[in-house]
Amino acid sequence: MALPVNIQELISGRTVEWERIEFKAGWNPEDLGHSICAFANDVNNWGGGYIILGIEEKKGRPLLPPVGLEHEQADAMQKKLVPLCHRITPPYFPVAAPFEFQGRTILVLWVPGGETRPYKAPVSLARNSPSAYYVRHFSSTIKVRDGSAEERQLYQLAAKVPFDDRINHQAELEDLNLTLIRSFLKEIGSELHAAAGNIPFRELCRQMQIARGPDEYLNPVNVGLLLFNEQPDRFFRGARIEVIEYQDEVGDRFTEKIFTGPLHVQLRSALQYLKNNVVKEQVLKVPDRPEAVRFFNYPSVALEEALANAIYHRSYEHQSTIEVNVRSDCIEILSFPGPFPPIDNKALKKSRVVSRDYRNRRIGDFLKEMHLTEGRSTGIPKIRQAMKRNGSPPPVFETDEDRIYFLATLKIHPLFPINMQEDAPAGEQVGEQVGEQVAKILEYAQRPRTKQEILIHLGLSPVYLNYQRHILSLIRSGYLELTIPNKPRSRNQRYLTTESGRALLGKVPE
Repeated sequence: MALPVNIQELISGRTVEWERIEFKAGWNPEDLGHSICAFANDVNNWGGGYIILGIEEKKGRPLLPPVGLEHEQADAMQKKLVPLCHRITPPYFPVAAPFEFQGRTILVLWVPGGETRPYKAPVSLARNSPSAYYVRHFSSTIKVRDGSAEERQLYQLAAKVPFDDRINHQAELEDLNLTLIRSFLKEIGSELHAAAGNIPFRELCRQMQIARGPDEYLNPVNVGLLLFNEQPDRFFRGARIEVIEYQDEVGDRFTEKIFTGPLHVQLRSALQYLKNNVVKEQVLKVPDRPEAVRFFNYPSVALEEALANAIYHRSYEHQSTIEVNVRSDCIEILSFPGPFPPIDNKALKKSRVVSRDYRNRRIGDFLKEMHLTEGRSTGIPKIRQAMKRNGSPPPVFETDEDRIYFLATLKIHPLFPINMQEDAPAGEQVGEQVGEQVAKILEYAQRPRTKQEILIHLGLSPVYLNYQRHILSLIRSGYLELTIPNKPRSRNQRYLTTESGRALLGKVPE
């Protein structure tokens, strides 16, 4: 039996976090029972994990080349799994498959989070041994103490099956699309792709854990419908992405494009549309400098991460769509609801935001296999890094007190214009002249200047509208500063290029 993963990437830790992989050199049934129990309890809703027999480990990492198993050993282990898993309460059975890896046989156990959690396993294999709960702490399997806060947490969290892993009783097995399934398996390089044409469709869906139930009532689970149905919004009204491009500051004029289909398809389609119609590069010649400055209004990497995060972390029980609002000076990506506690606005300002509880454990696994997201709490740091490397203002992440929404705001690069022309559609208003004017401001204000001096230097009349459009925006972005910050209306007020502004002029983003 093959598994819907790429084994090479699984063992390298590229598609699944190390905390969700356990390596064992050989057969130790007592220890194995505890590990299966811990992954099945899936207390953090990570999506369970993988146990790989035939590879030794050191500090949670594989020691290669593998020690391997004899072919007969692998067969015997699979047979011994059945009575071992019957001793777990309630009984739980992982999916087992032998593989050839670096010339040796290994046995991989896929242990998804169980549907009838919490589970107990015997402390030992003695006949009258008591049973206990086991959970994963980082890369270790830990026994839960009776009456502990951890036991209460296990009951509170593990008793809830995430929405994406629940059986959908309004759908039928025929709602899953074989072509989409095989396309996914081929893309990730799964050995199951070759076998998919030789096994019954029902068995294929069972092996991928996208359908569950008895033979007479085998139904899709929600993640199967979200990724392997042509129109998932038939079952989940909010399962789509809406891109709205505003053509004026008020919001009276706008265009809208809606992306539907399987989650990974609509994600890729929306990103391609944004790259083609919104993302623009500008090459700016700076006075007295031999090299040109190259930058984008919005870096593609930041957009990819922000939109993939919205797909991964939103709730598909919620009927609201993902909104991508393209405004004159920023892109807002809005999804519902907000993050799980304890993540709040204070936590979102930290350099690294770590969540130990995921809303969509199965969606995350599929997206990681396709390299559309990483799921290691790296999304927000990668967005910040991409914006910084492009010379853009820092991104803003926010939610409300009740965590009803999550909003990611990417601000336009300060050397791009933020004024909108009356007849030009959004995304087609980048003019080299305006960009050069901003560069002139930063060059000219390396000595303190009045706002009248700056605007006259640009050849503009010193009226408030021009001040707001060309000077105030740079102050808000941190590239200009007031020489008398506590008295902004002082007649002696001057404007000075900040260190960030000077660095921006000489920066060529990678």
